[in-house]
Amino acid sequence: MPAREGENPEMDIPTVRFAKFLRFGILLPGFLYLVGCSVGPKYQTPTVQTPTAYKELTPDQAKDTAGWKQAQPSDAALHGNWWEIFNDPQLNALEQQATTSNQNIAAAAASFLSARALVKEARAQYFPTVSTAPSITNERQPTTGGLNNSAQVKPFTNYSLPFDASWQPDFWGRIRNTVSASASQAQASAADLENVRLTVHAELAVDYFELRGEDALKQLLDSTVVAYQQSLDLTTALYETGIDSDEAVAQAETQLETTEAQATNLGILRAQYEHAIALLTGQPASTFTIPVEPLNAVPVAIPYGVPSQLLERRPDIAASERTVAAANAQIGVARASYFPTVTLSGTFGFASSAVGSWFTWPARLWAVGPSLAETIFDAGLRKATVTQFRATYDQDVANYRETVLIAFQQVEDNLSSLRILSQELQQQDTAVQSAQRNLTLATDRYRLGIDPYLNVITAQTTLLSNQQTAVNLRIQQMTSSVQLIEALGGGWDASQLPAANQIAIR
Repeated sequence: MPAREGENPEMDIPTVRFAKFLRFGILLPGFLYLVGCSVGPKYQTPTVQTPTAYKELTPDQAKDTAGWKQAQPSDAALHGNWWEIFNDPQLNALEQQATTSNQNIAAAAASFLSARALVKEARAQYFPTVSTAPSITNERQPTTGGLNNSAQVKPFTNYSLPFDASWQPDFWGRIRNTVSASASQAQASAADLENVRLTVHAELAVDYFELRGEDALKQLLDSTVVAYQQSLDLTTALYETGIDSDEAVAQAETQLETTEAQATNLGILRAQYEHAIALLTGQPASTFTIPVEPLNAVPVAIPYGVPSQLLERRPDIAASERTVAAANAQIGVARASYFPTVTLSGTFGFASSAVGSWFTWPARLWAVGPSLAETIFDAGLRKATVTQFRATYDQDVANYRETVLIAFQQVEDNLSSLRILSQELQQQDTAVQSAQRNLTLATDRYRLGIDPYLNVITAQTTLLSNQQTAVNLRIQQMTSSVQLIEALGGGWDASQLPAANQIAIR
């Protein structure tokens, strides 16, 4: 048969047929792939009940209470490094160290890289697999010949260079749903990374203000010890002049020594906070030190926004929602097992018994053809698998809704804490002033010999207790401010998550 124009005249009929079949085998699956359907359920974000406003903070309350404010569209106070709104250079430096050196953040980042690699693994199933297995084999096979038709052994060498290719077209969406599930899990891992960062930074800020609070308490007790020493000196002088008794001296000494012990005991908790901060910043506790500085931070205005924004601001909510999306895609993967698997495979290469003719055209070999596999009976395995993934999806939906409810609870908890603490601090400051006035009166009456020293001790104890309460309330106010920022998501937004189509190509 004469060769057509553009054809190689040396190609024989089987080769031409192979070329045509190969083109058909490539084009047909591509067409079927385009018209193929996915058997997975269409994903929709689960619905959740969202309140219209926060119960613990109405606009009228916001006007009279310091520490937060309604967010405006142009308000960027909680974007980026949210801790900078406290205007504390030491805190800013520690938070920066945590960003670069915290090991929990490093582990979460590595987990995200692993999840992203899984997406690339899943995407690889879209493409054919090509392999080769070249070989040179020396063989000895018996042959018959000679005068007596006796068996003879004749050695020869076989040279082979085959290329094998196989491809499973994604007719039923198994690969697409696998990629979708992996991409959603990678997005969940990215949100988990942001949640770890938020948690680490918030924990560091809380520990930092707690440590500064211990420094403030130490300063209070140290000044109280000085005042008690002066009272002891006064009582001792009055005793030596015969105006007071040795009992009053003993009472003054007891109160002084007890307060000194309390001041010393504060060192335990301060050291523990310092060690915790060292861990959060990725440094050995043995070589880490924070200079003593009493708490002088004041509440800041925290833009809290509206409840509906919380769903987009919390990375843990975003991670939970992406987990639901992954579970939904897994249902499609399980459903695809009901349908047959089509595999297109082919082999092309060279084989010869002589090295000189190994790569010549007559030494070529080829084989191509489709295959189909379908499970006829599995005793309900596929049905049980689909049921399992449906149950997993329902579980993840419930977990997602629970995460949202917890988020609203945490915001309300900290809003109520800040609202009540703001009022309580005003009341407590008034109580401190009253206790100070009572101590002044008791001391004057004692100097005049009107009242016993026991009244002074009572007044001093009352004043110190109220002063300690005021310091603790200020510590609680600062930590509640940090926890409110954490509950609001720390300025993060779901739009910062990498898109599903970008994860595998980064």
